[in-house]
Amino acid sequence: MKIVLGFARPGRKVAFRMKICCIGAGYVGGPTMAMIALKAPDIEVRVVDMNATRIAAWNSGTLPIYEPGLDDVVKQTRGKNLHFSTDVNGAIKAADIIFVAVNTPTKTYGVGAGRAADLRFIESVARTIAEVATGPKIIVEKSTIPVKTAETIKDILAANARGIKFEVLSNPEFLAEGTAVADLQMPDRVLIGGERTPGGEQAMQTLVDVYARWVPRDRIITTNLWSSELSKLVANAFLAQRISSINSISALCEATGADVDEVANAIGKDSRIGPKFLKASVGFGGSCFQKDILNLVYLCEHFGLPEVAAYWDGVVKMNDWQKRRFSTKIVRALFNTVADKKIAVLGFAFKKDTNDTRESAAIAVCRDLLAEQANVVVYDPQVPADEIRRDVLGKGKEDARLTVAKTAYEATEGAHAIAVVTEWDEFKKLDYAKILGTMHKPAFIFDGRNILDLCKLTALGFRTYGIGK
Repeated sequence: MKIVLGFARPGRKVAFRMKICCIGAGYVGGPTMAMIALKAPDIEVRVVDMNATRIAAWNSGTLPIYEPGLDDVVKQTRGKNLHFSTDVNGAIKAADIIFVAVNTPTKTYGVGAGRAADLRFIESVARTIAEVATGPKIIVEKSTIPVKTAETIKDILAANARGIKFEVLSNPEFLAEGTAVADLQMPDRVLIGGERTPGGEQAMQTLVDVYARWVPRDRIITTNLWSSELSKLVANAFLAQRISSINSISALCEATGADVDEVANAIGKDSRIGPKFLKASVGFGGSCFQKDILNLVYLCEHFGLPEVAAYWDGVVKMNDWQKRRFSTKIVRALFNTVADKKIAVLGFAFKKDTNDTRESAAIAVCRDLLAEQANVVVYDPQVPADEIRRDVLGKGKEDARLTVAKTAYEATEGAHAIAVVTEWDEFKKLDYAKILGTMHKPAFIFDGRNILDLCKLTALGFRTYGIGK
C-alpha cells in the first residue's frame, strides 16, 4: 500500500502507511475507527459524516454516544491519526480503504415497507465514491445490509468507474452496545468476505493485515461476499431468538409457579445450549435485532420461502407480545386502572451502559401506560429528556402526562408503582426503604429485568412482580 503524508500533531509530519476513511459517524463507524487508530498508529483514519452536529460532538469533550471506555480511546488518538470531519469528498479522494457505515433503517414506504432495509444511503454513498474517486479503492461494507447488496454497490461503481478499479468487501460488525470497546479489543471473530478473484483475495488480505495488528489471525475469518453479508443477519436473528424463547417460557413459569431464572440456569448447564442470552426480560431492543430479523423475513419471502419467513417473524411477534404483557400486568395489578396514577419508569435506554434508545422496550411500555391515562415519570442516567419525549410522543409533540426526572428518587416520589425497564446497576443500589416511605400505598415494583431482590423488597412492604416469577 502506498506511503502518504499526514500530520500527527501541529508542526510534526508523520508518514502513514495507509489512509482509511469511514463514511458514517454512528455507533459502528466511530468506535471501530477509533480502535483501528489506537492499534495501528501508522494508519491515518478519518471518520466523515454530513451531519455537522454529530461531527462536532465527536470533536468535543462530550461524545455523541455513551460507551464505557470509548472516551479514553478517542482522547488517545483524536488529532493524531484519528480525525472527524464533514469533508466527505476529500476523505474519499485520499483514502486507500473506504468503510461504509451509514444507516440502513427498515423501509417505511413502498415495496417491503416495515420489513425490507432502506438502502438509499448505501446507494448514495456508492454513487459519491464513483464520482469523487481518482484512484483504486477498497470499499468495505460495514453497515448491516441484506445479502447481495454488494452486487448493487459493484454495479453502480462499475457503471461510473471511468477506468478506476474498485474491490468491494463485506466486514460486518458484531459489537454489543455497552461492551463495544471490549468487543473491539478482543473480538470473538472478525469476518471479512470478498470475491474469490486475484483482486478480491488481495483486497481481503489488505484488510486482514489491518486487523491482524491486534486480533489473533485464527480469529479473522475470510469467506465469500454472500456468506459474510448473511452471517450478520443470522447472528442477530439467533441471539434474538434465544431471548424470545426464554421470554415465552417466562409466561409459562408465571402460570405454573416455576421460576424462569431457575429454569434458565438448569438448561444453560447443558453444553449444547449454554447460559448466554437466556435472561428473561421485558423484551429486547436496540438498532439491530428487530431490524435484521425483519430484513431476514423479507429476504425469505422474496426468495419464495414463506415457511422460513413465518418462523423468524414469530421471534419479533413474541418480543412485541412480551412488552404488551408487561404493561398489562402493571394495569391489572393496580386494580385494573392506572388513570391519573403516577408510574415511575426507571431506565429508558434499551440496555445498560449505552444511551441508545432505538426499539427500546421502554418506549412501548411508556406509550401503553399513557394510553391508559397514567402519569408517567421516566428516569435514565444517560438518555436526555428531549430524546425520551421525542421517542415516546414523536417529534414536536407534547403530553403533560409524560415527564422526565433528574434522579430515581425524584421519579419515584409520590408514585403508585415503579417499573424497572433497563438494568442499570444504580437501580440495584437505591434506598428502597426511603423510596417506599414516599410512595402511595400499596406500593408496587415491577422488575422488567429481574435485577432486584424481590424477597427483600416484599419484606420491606412492596408488592413485587418479576418476569417469570
